[in-house]
Amino acid sequence: MLSRARTRTSLVAAAAALALTAGLAVTGAHASGSGAGSRPSGPAWTAAWAASPQRASTGFKANWSEDGFSGQTLRQVVRVTEGGDRARIRLSNAYGTSPLHIAGATIARTKKGAAVEEGSVRRLTFEGRRSVEIPAHGQLSSDEAGLELKPFESVTVTLHLARTTGPATFHAQSFATSYRADGEHVGDTGAGAFDESTESWYFLSGVDVAGGGVAAGKKARRGGGVVLFGDSTTDGFASSTDLNRRWSDALAERLAKAGAPRPVLNAGIGGNLVLNDSAWYGERGTARFGRDALDLPGVGTVVVLEGLNDIGFSESDTPTYKPAPKVSAEELIAGHRKLIRAAKAKGVRVVGATLLPLGGSDHYGERAAEVSDAFNSWVRNSGEYDAYVDFDRALADPADGERLAPRFDSGDHLHPNDAGYRAMAEAVDLEAL
Repeated sequence: MLSRARTRTSLVAAAAALALTAGLAVTGAHASGSGAGSRPSGPAWTAAWAASPQRASTGFKANWSEDGFSGQTLRQVVRVTEGGDRARIRLSNAYGTSPLHIAGATIARTKKGAAVEEGSVRRLTFEGRRSVEIPAHGQLSSDEAGLELKPFESVTVTLHLARTTGPATFHAQSFATSYRADGEHVGDTGAGAFDESTESWYFLSGVDVAGGGVAAGKKARRGGGVVLFGDSTTDGFASSTDLNRRWSDALAERLAKAGAPRPVLNAGIGGNLVLNDSAWYGERGTARFGRDALDLPGVGTVVVLEGLNDIGFSESDTPTYKPAPKVSAEELIAGHRKLIRAAKAKGVRVVGATLLPLGGSDHYGERAAEVSDAFNSWVRNSGEYDAYVDFDRALADPADGERLAPRFDSGDHLHPNDAGYRAMAEAVDLEAL
Protein backbone atom coordinates (compact mmCIF):
# COMPACT_ATOMS: atom_id res chain seq x y z
CA MET A 1 0.00 0.00 0.00
CA LEU A 2 1.23 3.48 -0.82
CA SER A 3 1.81 5.39 2.40
CA ARG A 4 1.88 9.17 2.75
CA ALA A 5 5.14 10.57 4.00
CA ARG A 6 5.79 13.94 5.62
CA THR A 7 6.92 16.59 3.16
CA ARG A 8 10.18 18.41 3.56
CA THR A 9 10.03 22.12 4.27
CA SER A 10 12.94 23.24 2.12
CA LEU A 11 13.50 22.75 -1.59
CA VAL A 12 17.04 22.37 -2.90
CA ALA A 13 17.85 23.75 -6.33
CA ALA A 14 18.73 21.09 -8.88
CA ALA A 15 19.88 23.18 -11.82
CA ALA A 16 23.00 21.09 -12.32
CA ALA A 17 21.02 17.85 -12.49
CA LEU A 18 18.57 19.29 -14.98
CA ALA A 19 21.13 21.10 -17.14
CA LEU A 20 22.01 17.84 -18.86
CA THR A 21 18.84 18.11 -20.93
CA ALA A 22 18.86 21.85 -21.48
CA GLY A 23 19.97 23.71 -24.57
CA LEU A 24 19.86 20.91 -27.13
CA ALA A 25 20.24 22.38 -30.60
CA VAL A 26 17.37 21.71 -32.97
CA THR A 27 17.49 22.41 -36.70
CA GLY A 28 14.26 23.00 -38.58
CA ALA A 29 11.89 22.11 -35.70
CA HIS A 30 10.84 23.27 -32.28
CA ALA A 31 12.04 21.64 -29.07
CA SER A 32 9.77 19.17 -27.38
CA GLY A 33 8.33 19.54 -23.91
CA SER A 34 6.55 22.28 -22.03
CA GLY A 35 9.57 24.49 -21.42
CA ALA A 36 11.26 27.30 -23.31
CA GLY A 37 11.30 25.46 -26.63
CA SER A 38 7.50 25.19 -26.91
CA ARG A 39 5.51 27.65 -28.97
CA PRO A 40 3.81 30.06 -26.55
CA SER A 41 0.71 30.37 -28.75
CA GLY A 42 0.36 26.64 -29.40
CA PRO A 43 -1.87 24.07 -27.71
CA ALA A 44 -1.31 22.74 -24.21
CA TRP A 45 0.39 19.40 -24.76
CA THR A 46 0.47 16.41 -22.48
CA ALA A 47 2.61 13.34 -22.92
CA ALA A 48 0.44 10.33 -23.78
CA TRP A 49 3.25 7.81 -24.36
CA ALA A 50 7.00 7.88 -23.78
CA ALA A 51 10.12 5.75 -24.06
CA SER A 52 13.57 6.54 -22.67
CA PRO A 53 16.33 6.83 -25.30
CA GLN A 54 19.46 4.66 -25.18
CA ARG A 55 22.68 4.52 -27.18
CA ALA A 56 22.97 1.83 -29.83
CA SER A 57 23.99 -1.51 -28.34
CA THR A 58 23.50 -5.25 -28.48
CA GLY A 59 20.76 -6.67 -26.31
CA PHE A 60 19.03 -9.79 -25.08
CA LYS A 61 17.20 -9.96 -28.41
CA ALA A 62 18.47 -8.98 -31.85
CA ASN A 63 17.94 -5.34 -32.76
CA TRP A 64 18.80 -2.90 -35.57
CA SER A 65 20.40 -0.13 -33.51
CA GLU A 66 24.08 -0.69 -34.25
CA ASP A 67 23.57 -1.07 -38.00
CA GLY A 68 21.01 1.74 -38.21
CA PHE A 69 18.90 2.32 -41.32
CA SER A 70 19.46 3.27 -44.96
CA GLY A 71 16.77 3.70 -47.63
CA GLN A 72 14.14 2.09 -45.40
CA THR A 73 10.81 2.82 -43.74
CA LEU A 74 10.35 2.13 -40.05
CA ARG A 75 6.88 1.53 -38.57
CA GLN A 76 6.33 1.51 -34.80
CA VAL A 77 3.21 0.82 -32.74
CA VAL A 78 2.59 2.34 -29.30
CA ARG A 79 -0.43 2.68 -27.01
CA VAL A 80 -1.37 6.09 -25.63
CA THR A 81 -2.83 6.52 -22.13
CA GLU A 82 -4.43 9.89 -22.85
CA GLY A 83 -6.75 11.03 -25.63
CA GLY A 84 -7.12 14.20 -27.66
CA ASP A 85 -8.02 15.56 -31.06
CA ARG A 86 -4.47 16.56 -32.00
CA ALA A 87 -1.23 14.66 -31.80
CA ARG A 88 2.49 15.18 -32.30
CA ILE A 89 5.54 12.96 -31.99
CA ARG A 90 8.88 13.50 -30.27
CA LEU A 91 12.04 12.18 -31.90
CA SER A 92 15.47 11.74 -30.35
CA ASN A 93 18.95 11.64 -31.86
CA ALA A 94 20.43 11.92 -28.36
CA TYR A 95 23.17 9.37 -29.01
CA GLY A 96 23.68 9.97 -32.71
CA THR A 97 27.11 11.10 -33.83
CA SER A 98 25.86 12.68 -37.06
CA PRO A 99 22.68 14.49 -38.17
CA LEU A 100 19.59 12.30 -38.58
CA HIS A 101 17.56 12.97 -41.73
CA ILE A 102 13.84 12.20 -41.58
CA ALA A 103 12.61 12.18 -45.19
CA GLY A 104 8.96 11.76 -44.22
CA ALA A 105 6.72 10.74 -41.33
CA THR A 106 3.11 9.80 -40.67
CA ILE A 107 0.91 8.99 -37.70
CA ALA A 108 -2.21 6.84 -37.90
CA ARG A 109 -4.53 4.70 -35.82
CA THR A 110 -3.38 1.09 -35.69
CA LYS A 111 -5.40 -1.66 -37.35
CA LYS A 112 -3.41 -4.85 -36.77
CA GLY A 113 0.30 -5.53 -36.82
CA ALA A 114 1.91 -3.18 -39.33
CA ALA A 115 -1.43 -2.26 -40.93
CA VAL A 116 -3.17 1.03 -40.12
CA GLU A 117 -6.77 2.23 -40.39
CA GLU A 118 -7.65 3.62 -43.79
CA GLY A 119 -8.49 7.30 -43.64
CA SER A 120 -6.50 7.85 -40.44
CA VAL A 121 -3.05 8.45 -41.94
CA ARG A 122 -1.78 11.97 -41.23
CA ARG A 123 1.39 13.37 -42.81
CA LEU A 124 3.59 14.92 -40.15
CA THR A 125 5.47 18.17 -40.69
CA PHE A 126 8.28 19.95 -38.87
CA GLU A 127 7.94 23.75 -38.91
CA GLY A 128 5.75 23.21 -41.96
CA ARG A 129 8.20 20.94 -43.81
CA ARG A 130 7.76 17.25 -44.50
CA SER A 131 11.44 16.48 -44.00
CA VAL A 132 13.79 17.53 -41.22
CA GLU A 133 17.33 17.04 -40.02
CA ILE A 134 17.97 16.44 -36.31
CA PRO A 135 21.52 17.32 -35.29
CA ALA A 136 23.70 14.88 -33.39
CA HIS A 137 22.59 14.78 -29.73
CA GLY A 138 19.41 16.68 -30.64
CA GLN A 139 15.72 16.08 -30.17
CA LEU A 140 12.57 17.62 -31.61
CA SER A 141 8.81 17.46 -31.79
CA SER A 142 6.69 17.52 -34.92
CA ASP A 143 3.98 20.03 -35.71
CA GLU A 144 0.50 19.09 -34.56
CA ALA A 145 -1.61 16.75 -36.66
CA GLY A 146 -5.38 16.56 -36.49
CA LEU A 147 -5.99 13.02 -35.32
CA GLU A 148 -8.60 12.04 -32.74
CA LEU A 149 -7.27 9.47 -30.29
CA LYS A 150 -8.91 7.79 -27.35
CA PRO A 151 -7.12 6.66 -24.19
CA PHE A 152 -5.64 3.17 -24.59
CA GLU A 153 -5.79 3.35 -28.37
CA SER A 154 -2.79 2.12 -30.33
CA VAL A 155 -1.17 4.50 -32.80
CA THR A 156 1.35 3.79 -35.53
CA VAL A 157 4.24 6.13 -36.26
CA THR A 158 6.03 5.62 -39.57
CA LEU A 159 9.41 7.19 -40.47
CA HIS A 160 11.11 7.20 -43.87
CA LEU A 161 14.87 7.02 -43.36
CA ALA A 162 16.11 7.63 -46.91
CA ARG A 163 19.73 8.30 -45.97
CA THR A 164 22.15 6.22 -43.95
CA THR A 165 21.52 6.99 -40.29
CA GLY A 166 24.52 5.40 -38.62
CA PRO A 167 23.95 3.82 -35.19
CA ALA A 168 20.44 4.58 -34.00
CA THR A 169 19.26 6.10 -30.75
CA PHE A 170 16.71 3.56 -29.57
CA HIS A 171 14.88 1.92 -26.68
CA ALA A 172 16.12 -1.64 -26.45
CA GLN A 173 13.29 -3.58 -24.85
CA SER A 174 9.89 -2.50 -26.12
CA PHE A 175 7.87 -5.69 -25.56
CA ALA A 176 6.07 -4.53 -28.69
CA THR A 177 6.73 -5.33 -32.35
CA SER A 178 8.22 -2.75 -34.73
CA TYR A 179 8.44 -3.23 -38.49
CA ARG A 180 10.80 -2.34 -41.35
CA ALA A 181 10.43 -2.13 -45.13
CA ASP A 182 12.82 -1.36 -47.95
CA GLY A 183 12.05 1.89 -49.77
CA GLU A 184 9.44 4.57 -49.05
CA HIS A 185 6.19 3.35 -47.50
CA VAL A 186 5.11 6.02 -45.00
CA GLY A 187 1.65 6.31 -46.56
CA ASP A 188 0.93 2.58 -46.84
CA THR A 189 -2.14 1.39 -44.98
CA GLY A 190 -1.36 -2.27 -45.55
CA ALA A 191 1.37 -4.33 -43.92
CA GLY A 192 2.66 -6.09 -47.05
CA ALA A 193 5.92 -4.18 -47.46
CA PHE A 194 6.91 -4.51 -43.82
CA ASP A 195 8.52 -7.92 -43.86
CA GLU A 196 11.05 -7.48 -41.03
CA SER A 197 10.35 -7.04 -37.32
CA THR A 198 12.07 -6.39 -34.01
CA GLU A 199 11.16 -5.72 -30.37
CA SER A 200 12.75 -2.30 -29.97
CA TRP A 201 11.75 1.32 -30.65
CA TYR A 202 14.02 3.59 -32.70
CA PHE A 203 14.30 7.42 -32.58
CA LEU A 204 10.71 7.68 -31.26
CA SER A 205 10.70 9.00 -27.69
CA GLY A 206 7.15 10.24 -27.26
CA VAL A 207 3.63 10.87 -28.49
CA ASP A 208 1.84 13.94 -27.11
CA VAL A 209 -1.83 14.89 -27.39
CA ALA A 210 -3.87 18.07 -27.04
CA GLY A 211 -7.53 19.02 -27.06
CA GLY A 212 -8.82 16.30 -24.73
CA GLY A 213 -8.42 14.86 -21.23
CA VAL A 214 -5.61 16.54 -19.33
CA ALA A 215 -4.94 18.95 -22.17
CA ALA A 216 -8.57 20.14 -22.06
CA GLY A 217 -8.31 21.51 -18.54
CA LYS A 218 -8.57 18.50 -16.22
CA LYS A 219 -4.88 18.67 -15.45
CA ALA A 220 -5.22 20.76 -12.30
CA ARG A 221 -7.97 18.56 -10.87
CA ARG A 222 -6.23 15.29 -11.56
CA GLY A 223 -2.66 16.30 -10.80
CA GLY A 224 -1.08 15.83 -14.23
CA GLY A 225 0.62 12.85 -15.77
CA VAL A 226 2.37 10.12 -13.79
CA VAL A 227 5.86 9.01 -14.83
CA LEU A 228 7.20 5.64 -13.66
CA PHE A 229 10.98 5.87 -13.52
CA GLY A 230 13.22 2.86 -13.10
CA ASP A 231 14.90 -0.23 -14.54
CA SER A 232 13.72 -3.46 -16.16
CA THR A 233 10.82 -3.97 -13.76
CA THR A 234 9.39 -0.61 -14.79
CA ASP A 235 10.31 -1.30 -18.43
CA GLY A 236 8.15 -4.44 -18.27
CA PHE A 237 10.73 -7.20 -18.63
CA ALA A 238 9.06 -10.63 -19.05
CA SER A 239 5.64 -9.10 -19.74
CA SER A 240 3.68 -10.43 -22.72
CA THR A 241 4.75 -8.95 -26.05
CA ASP A 242 2.19 -6.73 -27.83
CA LEU A 243 -0.34 -7.08 -24.98
CA ASN A 244 0.59 -3.97 -22.93
CA ARG A 245 0.99 -5.80 -19.63
CA ARG A 246 3.67 -3.60 -17.98
CA TRP A 247 2.88 -2.16 -14.58
CA SER A 248 2.58 1.28 -16.19
CA ASP A 249 -0.23 -0.09 -18.38
CA ALA A 250 -1.92 -1.71 -15.39
CA LEU A 251 -1.73 1.51 -13.35
CA ALA A 252 -3.20 3.62 -16.17
CA GLU A 253 -6.05 1.12 -16.56
CA ARG A 254 -6.69 1.09 -12.81
CA LEU A 255 -6.81 4.90 -12.66
CA ALA A 256 -9.32 4.99 -15.51
CA LYS A 257 -11.47 2.29 -13.93
CA ALA A 258 -11.47 4.23 -10.64
CA GLY A 259 -12.83 7.32 -12.41
CA ALA A 260 -9.56 9.24 -12.04
CA PRO A 261 -7.92 8.83 -15.45
CA ARG A 262 -4.43 10.22 -15.88
CA PRO A 263 -1.73 9.53 -18.46
CA VAL A 264 0.94 7.14 -17.19
CA LEU A 265 4.34 7.33 -18.88
CA ASN A 266 6.98 4.62 -18.76
CA ALA A 267 10.56 5.84 -18.17
CA GLY A 268 12.11 2.46 -17.44
CA ILE A 269 15.28 1.10 -19.03
CA GLY A 270 16.18 -2.55 -18.56
CA GLY A 271 19.37 -2.92 -16.51
CA ASN A 272 19.50 0.77 -15.62
CA LEU A 273 21.38 1.89 -12.51
CA VAL A 274 20.94 4.91 -10.26
CA LEU A 275 24.65 5.65 -9.87
CA ASN A 276 26.57 4.34 -12.90
CA ASP A 277 26.35 4.47 -16.68
CA SER A 278 26.30 1.36 -18.86
CA ALA A 279 26.86 0.74 -22.56
CA TRP A 280 23.93 -1.70 -22.53
CA TYR A 281 21.66 -0.20 -19.91
CA GLY A 282 21.66 3.54 -20.47
CA GLU A 283 22.89 6.58 -18.63
CA ARG A 284 22.67 6.46 -14.85
CA GLY A 285 19.35 7.43 -13.36
CA THR A 286 20.66 10.62 -11.77
CA ALA A 287 21.83 11.83 -15.22
CA ARG A 288 18.71 10.99 -17.27
CA PHE A 289 16.04 11.89 -14.70
CA GLY A 290 15.39 15.36 -16.08
CA ARG A 291 15.15 14.36 -19.73
CA ASP A 292 13.22 11.14 -19.27
CA ALA A 293 10.85 12.12 -16.46
CA LEU A 294 10.69 15.71 -15.23
CA ASP A 295 10.73 17.40 -18.64
CA LEU A 296 7.87 15.42 -20.20
CA PRO A 297 4.88 17.64 -21.02
CA GLY A 298 2.19 17.80 -18.34
CA VAL A 299 3.93 15.68 -15.69
CA GLY A 300 2.75 16.08 -12.09
CA THR A 301 4.06 12.98 -10.29
CA VAL A 302 7.06 10.67 -10.65
CA VAL A 303 7.28 7.22 -9.03
CA VAL A 304 10.88 6.04 -8.60
CA LEU A 305 11.69 2.30 -8.46
CA GLU A 306 15.39 1.76 -9.01
CA GLY A 307 18.44 0.30 -7.28
CA LEU A 308 18.34 -3.49 -7.62
CA ASN A 309 20.95 -3.42 -10.38
CA ASP A 310 23.22 -1.11 -8.38
CA ILE A 311 23.36 -3.66 -5.58
CA GLY A 312 22.78 -6.85 -7.56
CA PHE A 313 25.16 -6.74 -10.51
CA SER A 314 28.11 -7.32 -8.17
CA GLU A 315 26.48 -10.62 -7.14
CA SER A 316 25.72 -11.74 -10.69
CA ASP A 317 27.82 -13.79 -13.10
CA THR A 318 26.38 -11.94 -16.09
CA PRO A 319 29.11 -10.50 -18.34
CA THR A 320 27.04 -7.49 -19.42
CA TYR A 321 28.14 -5.24 -16.57
CA LYS A 322 31.60 -6.10 -15.26
CA PRO A 323 33.34 -5.12 -13.12
CA ALA A 324 30.32 -4.02 -11.09
CA PRO A 325 31.01 -1.72 -8.14
CA LYS A 326 29.84 -2.77 -4.69
CA VAL A 327 27.33 -0.08 -3.79
CA SER A 328 26.42 0.61 -0.17
CA ALA A 329 22.98 1.56 1.12
CA GLU A 330 24.32 5.02 1.95
CA GLU A 331 25.53 5.52 -1.63
CA LEU A 332 22.24 4.35 -3.10
CA ILE A 333 20.27 6.60 -0.76
CA ALA A 334 22.46 9.55 -1.74
CA GLY A 335 21.58 8.90 -5.38
CA HIS A 336 17.87 8.85 -4.58
CA ARG A 337 18.22 12.11 -2.67
CA LYS A 338 19.50 13.72 -5.89
CA LEU A 339 16.33 12.55 -7.66
CA ILE A 340 14.15 13.90 -4.87
CA ARG A 341 15.85 17.31 -4.95
CA ALA A 342 15.54 17.53 -8.74
CA ALA A 343 11.81 16.68 -8.64
CA LYS A 344 11.04 19.17 -5.89
CA ALA A 345 12.97 21.91 -7.69
CA LYS A 346 10.62 21.31 -10.64
CA GLY A 347 7.51 21.32 -8.47
CA VAL A 348 6.83 17.65 -9.27
CA ARG A 349 5.50 15.25 -6.64
CA VAL A 350 7.95 12.40 -6.12
CA VAL A 351 7.00 8.98 -4.79
CA GLY A 352 9.55 6.35 -3.75
CA ALA A 353 9.22 2.59 -3.96
CA THR A 354 10.80 -0.22 -2.01
CA LEU A 355 12.86 -2.70 -4.02
CA LEU A 356 11.16 -5.98 -4.86
CA PRO A 357 12.30 -9.25 -3.22
CA LEU A 358 15.27 -10.77 -5.06
CA GLY A 359 15.88 -14.06 -3.25
CA GLY A 360 16.85 -16.92 -5.56
CA SER A 361 17.78 -14.60 -8.46
CA ASP A 362 21.20 -13.98 -9.97
CA HIS A 363 21.20 -10.60 -8.15
CA TYR A 364 20.89 -12.22 -4.74
CA GLY A 365 23.61 -12.56 -2.13
CA GLU A 366 24.09 -11.82 1.54
CA ARG A 367 25.47 -8.37 0.85
CA ALA A 368 22.75 -7.45 -1.67
CA ALA A 369 20.08 -8.60 0.79
CA GLU A 370 21.51 -6.41 3.54
CA VAL A 371 21.71 -3.33 1.33
CA SER A 372 18.20 -3.92 -0.03
CA ASP A 373 16.77 -4.20 3.49
CA ALA A 374 18.54 -1.02 4.62
CA PHE A 375 17.42 0.91 1.56
CA ASN A 376 13.82 -0.27 1.91
CA SER A 377 13.80 0.76 5.55
CA TRP A 378 14.94 4.26 4.53
CA VAL A 379 12.16 4.53 1.91
CA ARG A 380 9.53 3.52 4.47
CA ASN A 381 10.74 5.56 7.43
CA SER A 382 12.75 8.61 6.34
CA GLY A 383 9.87 10.72 5.07
CA GLU A 384 12.11 12.14 2.34
CA TYR A 385 9.87 11.02 -0.48
CA ASP A 386 6.44 12.68 -0.63
CA ALA A 387 4.97 9.19 -0.35
CA TYR A 388 6.02 5.60 -0.97
CA VAL A 389 4.71 2.33 -2.34
CA ASP A 390 5.82 -0.89 -0.67
CA PHE A 391 6.38 -3.36 -3.49
CA ASP A 392 8.68 -5.42 -1.27
CA ARG A 393 5.78 -6.43 0.94
CA ALA A 394 3.09 -6.44 -1.74
CA LEU A 395 4.85 -9.04 -3.93
CA ALA A 396 6.71 -11.10 -1.33
CA ASP A 397 6.11 -14.82 -0.83
CA PRO A 398 4.17 -15.17 2.47
CA ALA A 399 6.31 -18.21 3.25
CA ASP A 400 9.62 -16.46 2.50
CA GLY A 401 9.76 -12.67 2.48
CA GLU A 402 13.10 -12.71 0.64
CA ARG A 403 11.47 -14.12 -2.50
CA LEU A 404 8.77 -13.10 -4.95
CA ALA A 405 5.50 -14.95 -4.43
CA PRO A 406 5.38 -17.83 -6.94
CA ARG A 407 2.17 -16.51 -8.50
CA PHE A 408 3.95 -13.22 -9.34
CA ASP A 409 7.32 -14.67 -10.44
CA SER A 410 8.20 -14.68 -14.16
CA GLY A 411 10.61 -17.55 -13.45
CA ASP A 412 13.88 -15.71 -12.89
CA HIS A 413 12.96 -14.81 -9.28
CA LEU A 414 13.68 -11.15 -10.09
CA HIS A 415 11.04 -9.88 -12.52
CA PRO A 416 7.28 -10.13 -12.08
CA ASN A 417 5.03 -11.84 -14.60
CA ASP A 418 1.85 -10.24 -15.98
CA ALA A 419 0.00 -10.99 -12.73
CA GLY A 420 2.88 -9.51 -10.75
CA TYR A 421 2.75 -6.28 -12.73
CA ARG A 422 -0.99 -6.05 -12.05
CA ALA A 423 -0.29 -6.60 -8.36
CA MET A 424 2.18 -3.70 -8.43
CA ALA A 425 -0.50 -1.41 -9.82
CA GLU A 426 -2.97 -2.65 -7.19
CA ALA A 427 -0.46 -1.84 -4.43
CA VAL A 428 -0.64 1.88 -5.19
CA ASP A 429 -2.89 4.13 -3.08
CA LEU A 430 -4.37 6.25 -5.89
CA GLU A 431 -5.25 9.09 -3.53
CA ALA A 432 -1.61 9.55 -2.58
CA LEU A 433 -0.70 10.10 -6.24
